[in-house]
Amino acid sequence: MRNVFTLALIALASFNLYAQPPNSTCATAALLCAELPQAGTNNGAGGIPGFCPATDAMVWYTFTTNSLGGPVTVAVDGINCLLAPGTDDELSAVVLSGDGSCTLPSFSAVSSCALGTATIELTSQSLQPFTRYWILIAGAVNNGALSPAQCDFSVMVSGEGAAILGVDVTAGPDVEIGEGESTQLQGLGGPILDWSPTAGLSGNGIPDPIAAPASTTLYTLTTEVAGCTYTDNVIVQVIRLVNPPNTFTPNGDGYNDAWTIPEIADYPGAEIIIHDRWGQVVLRTTGYREAWDGTNNGKPLPVGTYYYHIQLNQLEGRSPPYTGFVTIVR
Repeated sequence: MRNVFTLALIALASFNLYAQPPNSTCATAALLCAELPQAGTNNGAGGIPGFCPATDAMVWYTFTTNSLGGPVTVAVDGINCLLAPGTDDELSAVVLSGDGSCTLPSFSAVSSCALGTATIELTSQSLQPFTRYWILIAGAVNNGALSPAQCDFSVMVSGEGAAILGVDVTAGPDVEIGEGESTQLQGLGGPILDWSPTAGLSGNGIPDPIAAPASTTLYTLTTEVAGCTYTDNVIVQVIRLVNPPNTFTPNGDGYNDAWTIPEIADYPGAEIIIHDRWGQVVLRTTGYREAWDGTNNGKPLPVGTYYYHIQLNQLEGRSPPYTGFVTIVR
C-alpha cells in the first residue's frame, strides 16, 4: 500500500508537469475587463500560502472600477481540477484592495473568501470609483490534501462597480431624423475615440460629431478605459418626412379622388411642382392646403403618369427634394 509520503511525491510530480502561469505574481496580474470572461489556470502556480486560509498556488487578476464605484461580482466557473492523489479539488477566490506594492501584508480583503469545486460567485463590498483592485484565485489545501488544487477555470468581473457600457462608455441613444436632416451624437468614452463608419459624420475622435447619413446607419463607438477596449452602438434612423402615394382615382366617386399627402401639412412653405411626361408643368404651388384633384386649370387631365418635385423648405434648412411619380387612374 502506498504511504502518505509516496502520495505526496505523486502529487508534486503532477504539479511540476505544468509551466508556471505568467500571472503567478501580483506584479504580473492579468487584466480583467468588465463582463468579458477570461480563461485561466493555476496549474503549476507557486507562491507562498495564499491570502485565504489553507490556500496556495495563487494566480492574480486586476481590474479598475468605473467612475461610479459600487460592489462587484466575481464569477469563477468551469472549474476543472487536476485529479491526482493527495491534491485538493477546490479553488478559492477573494477581492483585495492594496497600494500596489504587491506584498500580501499590503492587501486587505474587500470580499469574503469563497470556495468552490465547480463554480464560485462572490460579491464585494462597495468599491471606490476609478480604483484598481485585485482578484486572487488559489488552490485549496484542506480536507487532508497534501497539495493545493490545480485547476483550469474561467473568471469574470461584473456588477455595479465594474460595468462600463452606459456608465463610462456609450454611443448615446438611438435617434430618428428625416431625410436630409442631421443630429448630434451623444457619445461618451475615454481619451481615444473611434467612430465607424465615418460616412455622414462631421468628424472622428470626438464624442459628439454631427451625423447626417443618407440612409439609416448603425454607428459603432470604440474606446479604451483602464486598458480595456469597449464598443457601443447607436442607430441613426433616416425616415421619409413625406410619403406621397403613387396613384389616385379622380373619378368623382368620393373615394381616393385627390392626391392626398397627410404629412405635408407640417410644412406650410413646401413647394410642389408636377409635370407630365413631356415636361409641361400641370401644377405649381407653395403650400398644399388643397390636395390636387388631377386637373390643370380646372380641366381634368388624362389617365397617365405624372412626375412630382417636392421641396419641403423646413425651418431647419432645405433638405434634398422628394421626387417620384404619381399615376392618375379613372
